[in-house]
Amino acid sequence: MKQTILARRPGDLTVAWAQQIVDKHDTNTVVAKVDVVGVDIGTTTRVCLTVDHNGPSTLPSRWFVKLPSLAWRARMITTLSRLLHTEVRFYNELAKAVPLSIPVCLAAQSRFGRGSTLVLADVAEFAGVPSVPNDTLTFEQAALAVEQLACSHAQFWNNLHLNPDYRWLAGPIRLLENSLGTALAVPLMKRGLRLAGEHIPSTLHAPAIHYARHRRAAMRFLSYAPKTLVHHDCHPGNLFWNKNRSMVGFLDWQLVRIGEGVSDIAYLLSTALSVETRSLYEAELLVKYAQTLTDNGVVDIDKTSLTQRYRAHLVYAFEAMVVTLAVGGIMNLDCNLELIRRTATAVKELDAFSALPI
Repeated sequence: MKQTILARRPGDLTVAWAQQIVDKHDTNTVVAKVDVVGVDIGTTTRVCLTVDHNGPSTLPSRWFVKLPSLAWRARMITTLSRLLHTEVRFYNELAKAVPLSIPVCLAAQSRFGRGSTLVLADVAEFAGVPSVPNDTLTFEQAALAVEQLACSHAQFWNNLHLNPDYRWLAGPIRLLENSLGTALAVPLMKRGLRLAGEHIPSTLHAPAIHYARHRRAAMRFLSYAPKTLVHHDCHPGNLFWNKNRSMVGFLDWQLVRIGEGVSDIAYLLSTALSVETRSLYEAELLVKYAQTLTDNGVVDIDKTSLTQRYRAHLVYAFEAMVVTLAVGGIMNLDCNLELIRRTATAVKELDAFSALPI
């Protein structure tokens, strides 16, 4: 019988459990001690560990473990949409083909009805510096992230959905997730608007509810475009950097899917930039995105259409932050409110709701 590394809570992360993972990489290494140094509960339970072992320096001693969320509300939503299962599958089947900096995966396992467990090397092990959700990027940092995303989008441009090995990215799990999002859109939007208070201009309330009521049509419009591999959750808390912030990496692939590339750019710029920086530089960053696609072999990029699609995808970034607040227990409240303020301002300034034909 195949060994399992599945765990449900931090207390399950024992020396014996860690030894099973180490044995996958070096059977001569012995684990002496495991210490839990941090636990954060959101869409998943994220556990930071130190693992004392006598193995080579190439085998990390700081681990980052993702387990099903201990917050019941978040666990209910993420279990139904199988978000951690999706990330486990990403690391097992797709990660090596993605031309982006991502964490080193030590082990990843998922079993229907028994949950999922993902074990990554802590990015700090390799001098990485994780961001926080309300971090604010400079123009130069945003340009670097846009360029990296464009290179990845170009690699998978209009071919990923043709590969039968990757059709799961747009398969039943994603259809279920979209159905759940549509079914809960109105009550979650109303609750989120109420909880956000002054962070969302009152002029956005009516169009936001109208969007929620017509979310299925909006999602259909947003998916009708050239397809590529998208991260779909590019807020600053899902980035990591080297010490001088000259290299960017991407964390948290639970929402990975086949979609429109500019959706990642809209999500990134509306959440990760200050209102002032975004207003000054988003047009220039969109030009950089288009040019990088072209430089990497993507043809027929219509910059006018790209800008219009960018505007439309801002609505999803706004919805995601409002729904995060409505569900609760997923993101630090102050961080969540700041990202709501940023995305709401972007939606208002660019009149994003009018870019959706609903």
